[in-house]
Amino acid sequence: MVAGTSLPVQPPVTGPVPAPDAPLADPATLGELPVDRAPWPGRTVTAGGVSLHVRESPGEGDTEAVYVHGLAGSATNWTDLAGLLGTRAPGLAVDLPGFGLSEPTAARDFTPDGMTDALLCWLAGRREQCARDGRGGGPVHLVGNSLGGLISMTIAARRPELVRSLTLISPAMPDLRPDPRRLSDPRMALAMVPLLGRGARRALAAEPLRDKAERIVKVCFADPARGSERRLEELVTEHAHRATLPWATEATDAATRGLLALWAGRSVWRRAARVRVPTLVIWGGADRVVTPRLARRTAAALPGSRLVVLPGTGHVAQIERPQEVGRAVAGLWDEA
Repeated sequence: MVAGTSLPVQPPVTGPVPAPDAPLADPATLGELPVDRAPWPGRTVTAGGVSLHVRESPGEGDTEAVYVHGLAGSATNWTDLAGLLGTRAPGLAVDLPGFGLSEPTAARDFTPDGMTDALLCWLAGRREQCARDGRGGGPVHLVGNSLGGLISMTIAARRPELVRSLTLISPAMPDLRPDPRRLSDPRMALAMVPLLGRGARRALAAEPLRDKAERIVKVCFADPARGSERRLEELVTEHAHRATLPWATEATDAATRGLLALWAGRSVWRRAARVRVPTLVIWGGADRVVTPRLARRTAAALPGSRLVVLPGTGHVAQIERPQEVGRAVAGLWDEA
């Protein structure tokens, strides 16, 4: 999720987008989707000199899937999708440094490129560990949402040998047009101002956590009713825990500013052009956070990629429409 970014609302894509080159797997070949599934168990895993909190989901096959969340998200954003795709791959849903249950790295670099470096080191280090232990260590299926999509795309461009396939769900591609309606709370724009924003920051900090969580759901979902009550409660719990962490505000602010700085140039599009792994782009046709008008341009920038746009779907399609996303991702993996 990227709910704290000031970006414009775009008209939703309401009609189906033909994607004959994006095969969909038979839904009968996916795992079950229980509405009360708890988040997968997690632990801190150190590799390549980087420690990340990881939620591990069981699965079949030798190729692992690595799931990367967005700016206001965590590893729990992948609970349902990882369960559905367990018929094809075991899953590792990571908390990026300074987010979820992962502590900051020693460098405390929360910019998108800083977190990309950390995750890349972790992936490369884990691959070496697995190879030494005789536990495989091949390239992974990399799946990223929003900021996590941008990070995943950059890793695929820089180190293609680490990535068997790439799935980008509403990736954070450049969209700098300002509009407070893209924020979960319009006061966030003022809160980013160093001196003038003190009052706004105090007001936001004093607000009930459930109200914050419900606003994030409202901006990230096309239809908040699709999010289960359990997922909302998990979000509230995560926000409550995050509010106790001394690096939480620093990480969010640095990641947001770093993302906006990246968008001001053309480096993001150049990275996309360097990707040479099988790639699937999935976009919510009613995404309020990153305009769905970027969907076709993004797919065109990624050589040989496939595009699926889900009408009536918001920014976190893997939570809002997990079965449709699962069919598309499984179709890519079956071919890759």
